[in-house]
Amino acid sequence: MRYPLILISALLVSGSLSAQFVPAAGSNIDIQPLWGPTGHDYVTYYYLPDIEAYYDVPRREFYYYDGGRWVGASHLPSHYSGFDLYNSYKVVINEPKAYNNHSKHRTQYVDYLARYDQPMIRDSRDPRYYVVKGHPEHNKWVNRQGNGKDNGNGDGKDDKKDNKDNKD
Repeated sequence: MRYPLILISALLVSGSLSAQFVPAAGSNIDIQPLWGPTGHDYVTYYYLPDIEAYYDVPRREFYYYDGGRWVGASHLPSHYSGFDLYNSYKVVINEPKAYNNHSKHRTQYVDYLARYDQPMIRDSRDPRYYVVKGHPEHNKWVNRQGNGKDNGNGDGKDDKKDNKDNKD
């Protein structure tokens, strides 16, 4: 008797969770920062060529060279206080400890210095980025998820309205 109740409970819970965003395997869009560039389902590091620093997306840490070593911190040091993350170019680098290959990256990405033409997540109208906290559409997206009104195709239409012609 307990087994069917557990099974039914598990099905109900899994059904209620299906409306929530679950990143596709190999995706970490939900943890990318608002100032990150669009077009990348998975990111390990952003290289910031203007200041020769890195941002570790999964750890949410900046890495910068200081005193002969790479330092990790949740914020950039004060001498970068005028640096605008939203208005700078970010190069996606998906390799472990990207900063260990800094001399290669500095040479390889020198053409991205002082470029300001990169679209960022905050300004994107692609529904897959609405999951990012702080996105202008995030709260609406959360409300649609909680109400079961997202039909999954990103158009914001209510499932119930879409299925009104399917009544018997």
